[in-house]
Amino acid sequence: MSDNSKIEWTDATWNPVRGCSKVSPGCANCYAETFAERFRGVPGHPYEYGFDLRLVPEKLTEPLRWRKPKMIFVNSMSDLFQEDVPDEYIASVVRVMQLANWHTYQVLTKRSERMQEMLQTKLNFAASLPHIWWGVSVENKKHGLERIAHLQASPAGIRFLSIEPLLEDLGAFGLSGISWVIVGGESGAGARSMNKSWVLSIRNQCRKAKVPFFFKQWGGVRKSESGRSLDGKTYDEFPQRTEIPVMDYQQCLAFIEEIEALHPAEALR
Repeated sequence: MSDNSKIEWTDATWNPVRGCSKVSPGCANCYAETFAERFRGVPGHPYEYGFDLRLVPEKLTEPLRWRKPKMIFVNSMSDLFQEDVPDEYIASVVRVMQLANWHTYQVLTKRSERMQEMLQTKLNFAASLPHIWWGVSVENKKHGLERIAHLQASPAGIRFLSIEPLLEDLGAFGLSGISWVIVGGESGAGARSMNKSWVLSIRNQCRKAKVPFFFKQWGGVRKSESGRSLDGKTYDEFPQRTEIPVMDYQQCLAFIEEIEALHPAEALR
């Protein structure tokens, strides 16, 4: 979508897939759906079809064109592992991540079972790469804790949790194999409230397990007013990032040409 992002824990967003469907309570007030549906029916707009699932092969090569290293949130407006995205297309998205390795990628899903299965099979070539971070969304015990277990069982090098929107006290849960935890409250119209004690419990568990902790926001209808401070402190912790030289420009162009030949835009719209 953009090589600049207002999301606190990333630099840019990249959306080779658009649209999604709801799978759990965390999806109830989806910001991406709200945004996309504003433009349904607007001819030529990227979200002319609202939040309906669409593959966007013309976006596949964007990271290869970005010469400055960035932290990239993959599919901020979708979920790469939703059931109707073909395995082959997912593999192509990850192949681009493998090639454009001067960036750091944050892949976040609620379809943790499919991600686990693919990291063990068709995506095994990239599972342990240090510049690709694999994460799951966590909003409550019923849906979120199971996703954490799937992530921990995946052969990933860097694993992270996006605990947003946090809808209840998660209690004690294991952080073995987890490299990063983000916590945030829901924002926007109809935002559900988040209790401070729930956040402190997670922060304390991260401290005990020595896991970097990032507090994104308190949320609410006017999140700018509630801010990001937790007990008077701003938590902006990250895992260590890899530093890899940017690929030679001519080599980048060759890979772009190869990928575009395999995925012509009109064929997959």
